[in-house]
Parts: sequence; C-alpha cells; structure tokens
Amino acid sequence: MILNNVKSALTGTPVNLGITEGQITQISPEAIHRKNEQFQLTFENAVVFPGLINSHDHLDFNLFPALGDKKYNSYTEWGSYLHKNYKDKINQVLKVPETLREQWGVYKNLLCGITTVVNHGKKIAKREWPITVYQDTHNIHSVQFGKRWRLSLNNPLKKNIPVVIHTGEGSDSSSLNEIAQLVSSNLLKKELIGVHGVAMTEDLAKEFKALVWCPESNYFLLNQTAPVNRLKNHTLLLFGTDSTLTGNWNIWEHIRLARKTKLLYDRELYDTLTINAASAWKLNTGEIKEGKDADIVVARMRNNDPSDAFFELEPRDMLIVLHKGSISLFDEELYPQLKGIYLDHYSRIYIDGTCKYVRGNLPLLMQKIKEYYPDVSFPII
Repeated sequence: MILNNVKSALTGTPVNLGITEGQITQISPEAIHRKNEQFQLTFENAVVFPGLINSHDHLDFNLFPALGDKKYNSYTEWGSYLHKNYKDKINQVLKVPETLREQWGVYKNLLCGITTVVNHGKKIAKREWPITVYQDTHNIHSVQFGKRWRLSLNNPLKKNIPVVIHTGEGSDSSSLNEIAQLVSSNLLKKELIGVHGVAMTEDLAKEFKALVWCPESNYFLLNQTAPVNRLKNHTLLLFGTDSTLTGNWNIWEHIRLARKTKLLYDRELYDTLTINAASAWKLNTGEIKEGKDADIVVARMRNNDPSDAFFELEPRDMLIVLHKGSISLFDEELYPQLKGIYLDHYSRIYIDGTCKYVRGNLPLLMQKIKEYYPDVSFPII
C-alpha cells in the first residue's frame, strides 16, 4: 500500500509512505509509485499520524451513559453513590451480554482512530479484532476495591508483568495514602503503571513506571486532575479515556480538554498517545518510522495550521485507519481509489453525516445490543 501527499501531524511536513507486509518500509518526500501495488492512495489536505494508543479503557463499560450528578472526593465515594442511586440504569446496561458490550468498546475506539486499546479488567476472549486489544498486564482494580490486592500484587508467578492499577483517584487524604500504601506493599518491586493519580506527589511518582492520565474522567468525578505538569519529570505519562461511565465516547473531546489545561505542551500531550504508550507497553508502533508496524491514521484537515489541525479532529474526519497494514476503516471518498477491495469484509455506517466502511458487521452488533437494551444511544447510525 502507498499513502501519498499527506502531512505529518504537528509539523505539517509533507510525506509519502510505503507499506509492505504490515510495516512501514518507505518514507519519502517525493510521491511513491510501485508497479503492481493494489492500493496507491493519494490524498488532498490530509494529516497522518500513528494510530492512537488508548492506555486505559474498560471495554465492557462503554454502553453506559455518564453516571453521576455531583462532585465526589474519591472514586470510592462515587462508587457507593453510583450503586445506591443508579441501580436501574446499571441493571439495564448489564442485561447486554458481556461479549457484545466488549465488541462495542472495541469499535468505539476504532471509530476515533485508536489502533491499540489497553483493557483494564477481566481478559476478554481473543478474536480477529480490527484493532489491538492489549491485555499483557497484571490488572488489579485498586487498593480499595481489589480483592486480596496485596497477595495479587506480590504474586511471584507474575513478577515480570507490569501491574496496572487505579490509584490516587481522589482529592482527599485517603487517596494520597492509598498510593503510599501500594508502593510500600510492592515487596517484589514490580513495575507499577498507575491510572488517574490525581492525588499523586512527585516523590511517589518516582515509584511508578508510568501514569495513565485520564483528565475527562477526573474532572467529571472530582473537578480536578493529576498534576501532570510536575509528575512528568518523574514518570512516563500515558493517556486514557476510561469508559463512558465517566466521559465522552469520543477521545478527541478528551484530548481537547487535556490541551485546555495547559499542563502539558502540545508535543508532550501527543507523545502520551503515541510514542510514550508504545514504549510503556512494548509495542512496535507509536511513530511514523521505517520498520514500525503500519498502525496509521490519515484524517481530513479542517485547519491549515498543522499545530492545531491534529487537536481539532473528530471521528468524522478519519479517512483511513490501518491496523498492521490492513484497512480497518475508510471513508467512502476513498472508495474509487480502493480498486478491488472486498466489501464483504466491511459494513457501512454514518458519523455526523459522513459515510465510513468499518471491518466487521457493526450495524448487526448494534441491532443485537438494542434487543437487550432498547434505550441505548449510539453516536453513529
């Protein structure tokens, strides 16, 4: 496959890409032409970037609306309030079989240009997903809600697997104390990847391999977020959405909120979604670079200033999403250039009036979900 006449995100540098057997094999300032290449795509006014890496999601919780009607001191306070005041809504969503909820969680990410999502919770069954569902982690929910979390944390059979855990998700003293409790209990000195870290201090940040920043979730629950402008000097920062229980389905809304905080420079924020995450999860992605897996997104630019164009994107702007060189999503405007593509592998959906083709039968999935949850509201038709 060839992608000609695209501009690099943030810099606007013109670039042309050649892809072979799932990897980026050629990067050129000049247009690339190959004999017998099936797909040779040329774009107009389009930006290219590595497929985004969502480092924190609960795939089976993305049919929920955002639940909560006030600000809370911690996730434990919110959790208690949730089960007391939203029982009917929770039960309504949980009627949908878990496998269907997980599948929608995968598509929610794909539609936004995410090519890797890190699932926190019970491992889901392996299948041919249109994106990477990363699960090579040792998941513990939290100090407060994790059953026998100390025993789990110090399981010697999982010594070489990073521990991913919600920690410091609150503004009260108990949220700070639980981070210190977690660190002091890590007897095997396992790699810790914390999630949220709103109460995290710089000294405690040094004990973590990485911290996943979820600003929209934090502001929804707590009206504040992690001090990532200080923590970035002591641990690697990644970016996560959490589920729709505490935030918008659209990661671009999360990214814009993060940018408005001005806690990170644009390049730093971009790196939390790309190269930082690839490093933390040991992925051969996160960069437009020869030898990297071809997890690539090309999107329609709505702003000619490349420094702003990336941050103003919406799901409707995604022109093509490649996952290891295979097309997982494409916009109908590319169809004339995709000669010979086998449409039986794709289904057609509409986002904000734009037609997309996605790998798999997404309309059928939505139909099945509605059989269990008639009141469900999807952001697509």
